[in-house]
Amino acid sequence: MNFDLTEEQNLIRQTVRDFAEREIKPIAQELDEKAEFSYDLTEKMGELGLFGMYLPEKYGGQGMDTLSYIIAVEELARVDGSQAATLAAHNSLGIGPIYYYGTEEQKLKYLPKLCSGKGLWGFGLTEPEAGSDSRGTKTVAKLENGKWMINGSKIFITNASNDYNLGSTVQAVTKIHNDGKKEYTCIIVDKDVEGFTQKAMHNKMMWRASDTAELYFDDCLVDETMLLGSIGEGSKIMLSTLDNGRLSIAAMGLGAAQGAYEAALQYAQERKQFGKPISKFQINAFKLADMAMKIELARNLLYKACWLKDNHKPFAKEAAMSKLYCSEIAKEVADEAVQIHGGYGLMKDYPVERFFRDQRLLQIGEGTSEIQRLVISRYIGC
Repeated sequence: MNFDLTEEQNLIRQTVRDFAEREIKPIAQELDEKAEFSYDLTEKMGELGLFGMYLPEKYGGQGMDTLSYIIAVEELARVDGSQAATLAAHNSLGIGPIYYYGTEEQKLKYLPKLCSGKGLWGFGLTEPEAGSDSRGTKTVAKLENGKWMINGSKIFITNASNDYNLGSTVQAVTKIHNDGKKEYTCIIVDKDVEGFTQKAMHNKMMWRASDTAELYFDDCLVDETMLLGSIGEGSKIMLSTLDNGRLSIAAMGLGAAQGAYEAALQYAQERKQFGKPISKFQINAFKLADMAMKIELARNLLYKACWLKDNHKPFAKEAAMSKLYCSEIAKEVADEAVQIHGGYGLMKDYPVERFFRDQRLLQIGEGTSEIQRLVISRYIGC
């Protein structure tokens, strides 16, 4: 087995790391404090070619492999979860469904804009009563006179209320069979369609500089050509999109763990108690050693899942494992990083306070840790 990254992948890591250190790190705390979405950073990420990295150049992408994209998310999350969330959600949940299931006309219409850094897209799956149970969708769509009429709502939708948002992919119930089973269909809804409203959500604990929205559909009419995939294929589209999205959430967990670990290591080397750096005390040295070990294991698992995907092998089980393990490692490492900082770890002046908050969503979003265990158990035959 070859664990070496390619020259291109190493270049991507260094390029994105330099960008994150230079452009994001100096203002991350301020953006978090203000809960302010940064259009400037989003544009710069687009200029760097981070949106649509894995798409062919004909659609505005960079034609790179999955691992290159995951490394980019990891490096952003190492500095700031909010900017990593903007990138990860847009690439995996926003661009993904259109690229994998859209018609050629739909791809050419939307993807070049969505790769530019000046166009973002939402993934309209979660509802107030449909979280882990995605089949609990209550949003409905009826096809009448060549138009889909949509009624319902969505919640916790990333990138869906800012000025760069161009629309969202929405799962709706399009039929209820005689046996009570629902038919789910995905529909592309442009931002400015009449009857469609996007509302920003505030007072978040984490990812405060990312955009989270509620979506409302009140007799929202869209043309029947805005169907994504086939009628009745909605659940398949959404769940396969989540398989891909789990890799990026795992990357966010890995990056957060790396960032928290590095902050704790630096602090432990500089902070002195009883006449010597606290890193020299065995209890802290062992904490840091455990952090480094867990991060290495998480990285190997995630990169293997990416390798499977890039080599067109089944990867859904490994994606679930990666999402579960990386997100829970982020929690463990961030917690120990705060402990090493002591009282200072509870202050906003230190980045570990933000890492501790930002990582908490990773065990919830795009499938909770409990759901990941359910997915894995089914793959192993339980």
